[in-house]
Amino acid sequence: MEERLQKILSAAGVCSRRAAEGYITTGRVTVNGHPAFLGQRADPDRDEILVDGRPLDGSAEKCYLMLNKPRGFVTTLSDEKGRRTTADLVRDCGVRVWPVGRLDLDSEGLLLMTNDGELTHRLLHPSGEVEKVYQVDLFGPVAGAAARLEALRDLDGEPIRPAQAAVLRQAGQRAVMEITIHEGKNRQVRRMCGACGLTVKRLRRVREHTLELGDLPAGQWRYLTTEETAALRGVL
Repeated sequence: MEERLQKILSAAGVCSRRAAEGYITTGRVTVNGHPAFLGQRADPDRDEILVDGRPLDGSAEKCYLMLNKPRGFVTTLSDEKGRRTTADLVRDCGVRVWPVGRLDLDSEGLLLMTNDGELTHRLLHPSGEVEKVYQVDLFGPVAGAAARLEALRDLDGEPIRPAQAAVLRQAGQRAVMEITIHEGKNRQVRRMCGACGLTVKRLRRVREHTLELGDLPAGQWRYLTTEETAALRGVL
């Protein structure tokens, strides 16, 4: 049965659908010996689909793991500037996995990594409204900041869904807050805090959807349990 190439590459565990677009536009994918193009459809049972000259392997076992990303690592599989990547931290897992979503260079915490393209697409699609919870160390006019954060409806003219904010600790101009968002716009929590006149000193993701970071040490990873994987997939 013919399907879009992005979906075929994702189902085969090559990359996410979004990343597949880059693979196609940069000439890394061929169909029956010809360069692939965006929007192309193919039948994996009938057509020869190659990525970097190698055939797809749709039988790759699905892998799901949680990384506690430390500061100083970029959320990518490779970096043209030579910076350390999250892929470096999980290299010994034995399977090629990619990050689901992003944490910027200076942010920490829970990062789901997998080779399940379909799950990746469903988690990242805006319609899923996947809940993400962050603990944020802040400096500045923290009095009333939770209400100001919850009142935000746009960032630089871009609409955002309402967030939830709660103060965990507060003293003078410093506070630790828990901020929950339901989408993943670029540097969203940092931009929200900046819009409220707050400086982010530390930002750590502690929960995403049904996954809890718990006491996993920084820089370490672990496989998801069967129950965690089932819960992650079952609520979508």
